[in-house]
Amino acid sequence: MQIPIFPLNTVLFPDGLLPLKIFEQRYMDMAKTCLRDSTPFGVCLIKEGQEVGSQSIPESVGSLATIADWDMPQLGVLQIKARGGQRFFINSYQDNGAGLLIAEVDLLEAEAEMQLPDEHQPCATALRTLMMKAGEEYFFPPHRFDDAAWVGNRLAELLPIPLPVKQMMLELSDSKMRLGTMHQFLHRMRLLSAN
Repeated sequence: MQIPIFPLNTVLFPDGLLPLKIFEQRYMDMAKTCLRDSTPFGVCLIKEGQEVGSQSIPESVGSLATIADWDMPQLGVLQIKARGGQRFFINSYQDNGAGLLIAEVDLLEAEAEMQLPDEHQPCATALRTLMMKAGEEYFFPPHRFDDAAWVGNRLAELLPIPLPVKQMMLELSDSKMRLGTMHQFLHRMRLLSAN
């Protein structure tokens, strides 16, 4: 599968909401094509380089992003809300001549739905609190507080953990292991009681 890549200083998880303000021509053109053809683009954390200007090197695992909503409040600025989809692995990529990376990717298998284990129920409780503080409009429904992958992914998005750790959480295909790691972070941040 071939997709355009948008390298960013953020990690997009499946079902996550990513608001973007697009003003560079290469990404404006990409967004227009995605909207016209109802196709996704890929979001990857930047491994080397910067978001704006020169080309950057993306991490090899990212998530598909589908434009769910868009607005153009002023000429030359496109605001979109993208929804995170299936994870992918980049096999190769090249510049399309206009500064946009086009990658050949393999889609990674989606995590199976798994009931939230009892020992991680406090994670769902903490997530509800964090989501209320952030505002529920920043999360696509349905809110699946009983699903281990959904809870782990939302916590990985919301918690102030280093980007390389967020990337590791994206690359994990084990929702129970991700939840365990998020549980530890919540304890360290004193967002959970010690018991």
